[in-house]
Amino acid sequence: MEFRLTEEQSALRESVREFATEVVAPVIGDHYERGEFPYGIVKRMGEMGLFGLPFGEDVGGMGGDYFALCLALEELARVDSSVAITLEAGVSLGAMPIHRFGTDAQKKRYLPRLCRGEAIAAFGLTEPGGGSDAGATKTRAVLDGDTWVINGTKCFITNSGTDITDFVTVTAVTGTREGGKPEISAILVPAGTPGFTVGPEYSKVGWCASDTRELSFVDCRVPAENLVGERGRGYAQFLRILDEGRIAIAALAVGLAQGCVDESVKYAKQRVAFGHHIGDYQAIQFKIADMELRAHTARLAYYDAAARMLAGEPFKKQAAMAKLYASESAVTNAREATQIHGGYGFMNEFPVARMWRDSKILEIGEGTSEVQRLLIARDLGL
Repeated sequence: MEFRLTEEQSALRESVREFATEVVAPVIGDHYERGEFPYGIVKRMGEMGLFGLPFGEDVGGMGGDYFALCLALEELARVDSSVAITLEAGVSLGAMPIHRFGTDAQKKRYLPRLCRGEAIAAFGLTEPGGGSDAGATKTRAVLDGDTWVINGTKCFITNSGTDITDFVTVTAVTGTREGGKPEISAILVPAGTPGFTVGPEYSKVGWCASDTRELSFVDCRVPAENLVGERGRGYAQFLRILDEGRIAIAALAVGLAQGCVDESVKYAKQRVAFGHHIGDYQAIQFKIADMELRAHTARLAYYDAAARMLAGEPFKKQAAMAKLYASESAVTNAREATQIHGGYGFMNEFPVARMWRDSKILEIGEGTSEVQRLLIARDLGL
């Protein structure tokens, strides 16, 4: 396996890094403090083609691949995770289910606008009583003639209530299998459909400039043709989407971990204590060296998982390992970066304060650390 980037990949990385530094960094702090979705930044990301990176030109995409998306996510998260998760969720959870499992009509109708960033989409899986236990879905969808009637609640859904949200794909129980197990399907619900209510924005610890809401469905009716993929295959589809998404979240986590290194190196060269820059002290040097080690190793892990995925090889275990190690490395690096900054690390005007608040969700979202360990153990035959 080759871990060096091609010229095209390097150019993409540098382009996104420049965008993150020059466009995102100067304004994202204000968005974050106000809990405000950064529409202007998202519009610019759409114009750059970032939302279309892994999709074909036939649907308005850039003709790249999933690794290209990961490179973009890493560079964005070096500066801010709210912007990065908006892209990650919009592509891997919003558009990808349509790309992987949608009908030709669904792809033609929805993907071009999603690829251009003119609209974003969400995926409604988690429920108030079921996070890791996603198979315990309570939302129900009953086929009434040529219409699905949906009732239920979803929570913690990213990109679900913005002014440019086009639709949410929700999982729902559509019947019962032999043996009494629920039949779970995925159904596309357009924004504004009667009976579909989007709750207020959550007050969150981190990712404060991203959109996250609770959704409720009360006798919400959508056409039968809004079924995404095969009936009864919604849960299996979701597992495939999450396997891929874990690589993307790993890339985002690596970006945050690397951002903590960047900020700590810069601060260590500026801050003077006891007559010396703090970077002259071995205690600080060793902290930053360990932070760089974690970021580098986590990057290799997600590169490997992405390479296996794109080669058509099994990658479930590698994706779980990458997500687990990268997310826990991000949390550790954010804690260490805050410590290096001292009191300033507790001030929101410093990026490491945002990174510290943003890091914890990476050990929870799109599969907890405990779930990743379970997947790894299962692959080992345990």
